[in-house]
Amino acid sequence: MTDALVSLRPTGQALDAAPAAPRLLAAFLAGRSPQTLRAYRKDLQDFAGFLGVATVEAIPGALLGGGQGAANELALGYRAHLQGRGLAPATVNRRLAAIRSLVKLARVVGLVPWALDVDGVRSETYRDTRGPGRQGFRLLLAALNDRTDAKGLRDRALLRLLFDLGLRRAEAVRLDVADLDLSAGTVDVLGKGRTQKARLTLPGPTREALAAWLAARGNQPGPVFTSCDRAGKGSGRLTGAAVYTIVRRLGIQAGLGKVRSHGLRHAAITEALDLTGGDVRAVQRFGRHRDLRTLQRYDDNRKLRHEVAPDEWSRVAIDGTS
Repeated sequence: MTDALVSLRPTGQALDAAPAAPRLLAAFLAGRSPQTLRAYRKDLQDFAGFLGVATVEAIPGALLGGGQGAANELALGYRAHLQGRGLAPATVNRRLAAIRSLVKLARVVGLVPWALDVDGVRSETYRDTRGPGRQGFRLLLAALNDRTDAKGLRDRALLRLLFDLGLRRAEAVRLDVADLDLSAGTVDVLGKGRTQKARLTLPGPTREALAAWLAARGNQPGPVFTSCDRAGKGSGRLTGAAVYTIVRRLGIQAGLGKVRSHGLRHAAITEALDLTGGDVRAVQRFGRHRDLRTLQRYDDNRKLRHEVAPDEWSRVAIDGTS
């Protein structure tokens, strides 16, 4: 990868990045998960639109050709442009991070001797990281009590994984039958931003729910969670968007309002912090977070919830004041 790019290093002061652009972009996107690829392609297309170039292949020439000062000026302008569109800080920062990563790779392979100096915008602390809580999770399960059809069994197993193991919806829908070992009570999960799967232990109720769903689905190879046709049989891998819809619908049925699938992960992590007395390092292993500061925000919100009166917490959760 790098040899092909290094051969295109400029020999003078002026930089013509156009010949290296296809290889640079290919190297930049190589090895990414499908979900990350979609996000980065979308981010690069948005930046290309800001630059006024027709394709993402034209980005390196427009961004790198004028030198460090011009590149920083473009990045500052893009940051202001994104904020002016009212995008969330997380979205702004992700798009800026994609550009910084592209320039970093160009520096690594010798196309430029500098990096971007433009930082992201300050993100707000999590306002409510509790999700529906354990009681809310029980109400979601109760909404499935009278369901013995394939969809009901599938949705129960899905809820169990999202809460009992704190899985992200993308992690859940990526699971294949080969990742499960119900006799040993384990599941191999490919986490966010990871290249190797982690083996997690299945609690008893989770294992039972998965066994019931697989009995209805069948043990043939393929995705664990499939969409169900009218006959109740699997007809393709369930999507993350479908999981979002399933949890949202069950939340309304349970009288909880609009529950997010990621809210179950929030609830699981907050519950784990309560059970461990705020042991963020232990919960880091459970939640598989790379950055301990993320768990610290969860714990800070957990403590704040215990400290304020119930009628005051609604105001704290809504506007972030105390």
